[in-house]
Amino acid sequence: MIGLGLALALQPASAREQVDVTLVLAVDVSRSMSTRELEIQRDGYAAALAHPDVIRAIGQGAYGRIAVTMFEWAGSGSVRQVFDWTLLETAADAQALSEQVRQSQPLPQRRTSISGAIEHALVRLEASPWEGFRKVIDISGDGPNNQGRPVLDARAKALEQRVVINGLPLMTSDGPGGGFNIDDLDAYYTNCVIAGPGSFLVPVTQWEQFPEAIRRKLILEIGGILPEQPVVRLAQAFNFGSPETSSEPYDCLVGEKIWEQRRWIFDEP
Repeated sequence: MIGLGLALALQPASAREQVDVTLVLAVDVSRSMSTRELEIQRDGYAAALAHPDVIRAIGQGAYGRIAVTMFEWAGSGSVRQVFDWTLLETAADAQALSEQVRQSQPLPQRRTSISGAIEHALVRLEASPWEGFRKVIDISGDGPNNQGRPVLDARAKALEQRVVINGLPLMTSDGPGGGFNIDDLDAYYTNCVIAGPGSFLVPVTQWEQFPEAIRRKLILEIGGILPEQPVVRLAQAFNFGSPETSSEPYDCLVGEKIWEQRRWIFDEP
């Protein structure tokens, strides 16, 4: 009995229950997105979380459970938590979480700080009550970084912590702020945002694609498998560190440069 007590006393106070993945859903709510787009995005996440294929993917993991949290983001400091860390094991767990997401009301905010979203996601991962065998940030967005630290700095920080970043670039044109977006957002996410072994992105060019895209993305992230579908694009460099995936260097400050040229529209520093 004394030996058991001593063994318990020697266990790390910070020991956390294991799950297959700790997953942060970082959802763009910048004002470049229309009210309709925000609603489609919200409902798409709600439907995906409770989808039978997603539940099946959770059950097939080594631990049979994942931990997930979601927040909305826009400019630096514009973060709103949709739900805190939640353990998903059963269909009932997922359905309850889905209803919580569906009842939320997205609040559009100014600017786009992908770097701020990544940094906040890293803080959320550190605060997780569960220890993920894999740690993943799932980040959606309809434009490049134009506020806060350069996105490559935040990306490098995630790589140092062995966190995978997957992307959901929203390449649509319905929103009111298209003048600050770029045509090759998928290339921007490939070169500047997604990171880590097996990282990938799922471009969305029409909002009708969104529900299926987010469902597929969640299944791949939960299962920790490499995607085979052509619509899913893998990072070409799986080594930690290099942001370049082609022979030509990509300008990861393109969003900041566009803002400097056009910020007079909002008369904002």
